[in-house]
Amino acid sequence: MDHFELRDGALHAEGVDLTILATEVGTPVYVYSSATLTRHYRVLREALDAHPSVLGDSLIAFAVKSNSNLSVLATLARLGCGADTVSEGEIRRALKAGIPGDRIIFSGVGKTDAELAFALEVGVRQINVESVPELDRLIAIAEAKGAKPDVAIRVNPKIGAGGHAKITTGGEGDKFGVPADEAMALYARAAASPHLNPVALACHIGSQITDLAPLEAAFSLLRKLTETLRQQGLPVTRIDLGGGLGVPYTGGATTASPADYAAMVARVLDGLDVEAAFEPGRLLAANAGVLLTRVIQVTERADGRKFLVLDAAMNDLMRPAMYDAFHEVKPVVPREGAEVVYDIVGPVCETGDTFARGRSLAPLQAGDLVVFTGAGAYGAVMSSEYNSRPLVPEVLVDGDRWAVVRARPSYEEMLARETTAEWLA
Repeated sequence: MDHFELRDGALHAEGVDLTILATEVGTPVYVYSSATLTRHYRVLREALDAHPSVLGDSLIAFAVKSNSNLSVLATLARLGCGADTVSEGEIRRALKAGIPGDRIIFSGVGKTDAELAFALEVGVRQINVESVPELDRLIAIAEAKGAKPDVAIRVNPKIGAGGHAKITTGGEGDKFGVPADEAMALYARAAASPHLNPVALACHIGSQITDLAPLEAAFSLLRKLTETLRQQGLPVTRIDLGGGLGVPYTGGATTASPADYAAMVARVLDGLDVEAAFEPGRLLAANAGVLLTRVIQVTERADGRKFLVLDAAMNDLMRPAMYDAFHEVKPVVPREGAEVVYDIVGPVCETGDTFARGRSLAPLQAGDLVVFTGAGAYGAVMSSEYNSRPLVPEVLVDGDRWAVVRARPSYEEMLARETTAEWLA
């Protein structure tokens, strides 16, 4: 469920008419719903809390990589949400948004020494270690700083899943984590160091997963490894199950519900006596956002093909070009008439700047507004200034009020960020 609905003939974000935002902020623009973010967090929290003996104390750590806007993070922080981060910049964003260090998990396959040192300085909840070299570097940094951080070892369970090969992260050939046997040795090595406190095993097998079977297989492996480590006298008090649960990008799509997901996890972890952590991203944010854009023109070819040319482009919403991802397109003010088949494209000079081909929509014309739904995750956060196009702005809505939470830079501001080499001045 989201809070983008037709009212009085126009699409609204909660109580705000999107035609007003288009006029006052300009297009393209991302629009986020506070009510949807809140609802999605609470649905997941309630699903976990329905199993209090197993999941009642679990941490929900929002995957900052999916939407790093400070106001989005602050909205979730006020609900008690933690953060899953993969860079120093994301840690800093989480802290600034009000998420305390002890609710921040630091993941990532290529953490630099400087980033590890920063994580120690701010006291993150745990550092998820993904390789032998990273463990060795962390030991040296912790010793130099007189710190003893909690760490998890990320297991690659050789179970890949996800909506696209590029977002599958637990397969045998993927770069993330270490195989199960190596993870056991790495955990023991961490336990042998006086500078680390190993507390958890972790995994994350992919994104946009709609079938619970691969997740259950991965989590069952973590349980087995946890039991083996304990038999060896090594304590394991937490388990980090990552994210990856998919969302419906179309009205007819089916995905596993948070309730079904929580029930499966509770069944797998029952009696293990560990504190679980979850790292959802798109599950909380995807359907809480839309990309609002305006039709520049409709170009019709002699063969009858119609191109719907928008002022949004692949640099504003990368997912269709990168992952062949589907986003539903809806008119803000629907017109009467038979549906028309369009190829939906942007103005960037790439054939890849195509959002959809052969999409049937109500008739549209120059100046009309449309939205891409399900754009609250991996949308603005992946945007760029390709073709020297200004970064797309972001707006947060809360009931009848709204605020620009990232402004569109002017061309002067874009150019001012660069300096000309002194010999060219």
